[in-house]
Amino acid sequence: MLRTYLLISLSQSLPVLYSPINWATTGILKCILVFRNSHFEIRNVVHGLLLSFAPFLLVSASPHLFVCLSQSPPVSASPMNVRAVDKPNDAGSAIQVFWELSSDDSILEGYVILRKKETDTLYQRIGSTTRGISFFEDDETEDGKTYTYIVASAINGRLIQSLASNKASSYPQIFHAGRTNVLIALIIFAALLAYFVYKARAGKSLYIRQIAGLAAVEEAVGRATEMGRPILYIPGLGDIDWTATIASMNILGEVAKKIAMYDTELIVPNTWSVVYTVSKEVVKESFVSEGRPEKFKEDYVRYITEAQFGFAAAVNGIMIREKPATNFFIGKFWAESLIMAETGAQTGAFQIAGTDSVLQLPFFVTACDYTLMGEELYAASAYLSREPVLLGSLKAQDYGKLIALFVLVGFTIFSFFGLNLLSLLTVQ
Repeated sequence: MLRTYLLISLSQSLPVLYSPINWATTGILKCILVFRNSHFEIRNVVHGLLLSFAPFLLVSASPHLFVCLSQSPPVSASPMNVRAVDKPNDAGSAIQVFWELSSDDSILEGYVILRKKETDTLYQRIGSTTRGISFFEDDETEDGKTYTYIVASAINGRLIQSLASNKASSYPQIFHAGRTNVLIALIIFAALLAYFVYKARAGKSLYIRQIAGLAAVEEAVGRATEMGRPILYIPGLGDIDWTATIASMNILGEVAKKIAMYDTELIVPNTWSVVYTVSKEVVKESFVSEGRPEKFKEDYVRYITEAQFGFAAAVNGIMIREKPATNFFIGKFWAESLIMAETGAQTGAFQIAGTDSVLQLPFFVTACDYTLMGEELYAASAYLSREPVLLGSLKAQDYGKLIALFVLVGFTIFSFFGLNLLSLLTVQ
């Protein structure tokens, strides 16, 4: 009797309301116990049968009822330690929100971020994140205004809110702390530039290695003067915003000064209207600076066409008809480079080329007498003019590159010994 009583008590203490399976188990167990009990009562038998079959009738009649009776996973914790800080190293209007993930993060739908301004009474939703993320950036704040934030766990259409964060305000920073290395590099370069410009203006000699193509400019102009034939200067096919075109304008100015001095004819064909205008002003200014403005002719500088191969055909025609003694190809070039350089070589002209187009360098090297490669093109204006500012800038760049080379080699050596300092060179 005591054993029967304990079994019945145990069956009744089960969480029978949680699922229909438990109901059926309880009912069957109760029927078995009733038949084994000496006090057989019809009331207990009916009770056990109802418990056994009622759940299956309910499930077959309404499957949704079974779902409603199933137990949902409990959510025990909301996000913790929500804190808001101004976004560092920015121009303002942004606050970053951090929090600790909920202990039930794996079953959440995500997190919802709520914000309240100090003048507001209610929190407003401003965004959301997926689970596993504990960061949100609010980039729609007003500088100087105070905000508080709440992060809520989202699950089954419900929001479980955290405690409110600290008060935070956004404001712009004057200096980007993540770019201190750039500031140091600028200070070093500015110091080098000031030093070498001062030395150049003081009349001290600054060594620049001889560039064969630029050293031959004087020879090229003199040759054309002796032969009584014009000089053809092609500033490339790039527009004025190309670095090579700007460098070409500087070289054109120096070449035009020598042409004005020797009283030689000049032809400067152009592909772009803006480059045409700049070229014309550069040549005119060069003649004026040499004291011979009357020697300048309007047809020295010509506008041809913007069509690539149409321009190449026109230049080839000039070479064949007017047979210039010297050809300069200085600037940005593409597939037309070999066409023009080969035509000039066939006419017997003395040719000097210069470009930063790596793919065109082999053609110029093959067909021209001298070729300026890469940075030689950019150094040409300082080399020809000997202006103190340009010379100082050139020397400062060379020493800056030397310092950068030593830094990279030193950091590489340190890395061999397990000391990684490359993060110091990272620009945020």
